[in-house]
Amino acid sequence: MRILLIEDEKKLASFIARGLREQHYTVDVAHDGLEGLFLAETNPYDLIVLDLILPGKDGISICRELREKGNDVPVLMLTAKDRLDDKVSGLDSGADDYLTKPFAFAEFLARVRVLLRRNYKNRDTILKAGDLTLDQVTHRVTRAGREIELTPTEYALLEYLMLNAGRAVTRTMISEHVWSQDFDSFSNVINVYINYLRKKVDADFDEKLIHSVRGVGYTIKAPEPCA
Repeated sequence: MRILLIEDEKKLASFIARGLREQHYTVDVAHDGLEGLFLAETNPYDLIVLDLILPGKDGISICRELREKGNDVPVLMLTAKDRLDDKVSGLDSGADDYLTKPFAFAEFLARVRVLLRRNYKNRDTILKAGDLTLDQVTHRVTRAGREIELTPTEYALLEYLMLNAGRAVTRTMISEHVWSQDFDSFSNVINVYINYLRKKVDADFDEKLIHSVRGVGYTIKAPEPCA
């Protein structure tokens, strides 16, 4: 899933981005409010992590502007301010959650997971498609009890397919949620990674889960049970 991090403290931004990428999230980073707002309005994100105090445009103004324009992406607001009225202002601007610096990274990741599950209307951290399971907390993937080793990009692609299980997702949707803003959507990288997944997920099984949808893109779905 794709996350936008808007944080002007570059060391902290680098630390957060690195930690999120280690958890297989795709991360775009902006170091000022104007750039952050531009990215938020230009690209589809599953979550925005937004600092309260930023050069150019502050976090409350960014959040309020996004909400006024109908952008309902989940927002986790970060701030060094811990006064109650600051938290209220952040939440009233449209933020979904609020975390005070300094924070434990484990708590930060837990809040990220909660907001992402809420965004996909999925309260369970275990995704399933037939006998294929993906644990969003441990990143363990198994099929018929057999563990499958995936690279971070393979994992991110499979997670996105499973979050949309039974629905066709286009190449554009995949590129927007699995790869960063620098991705070349005209390359054949998506096809390559779909093939990688098929070899690891489907090759040893008679029932295939990953399917091409002609003229649309790809889907993952379990076969219908026999009557």
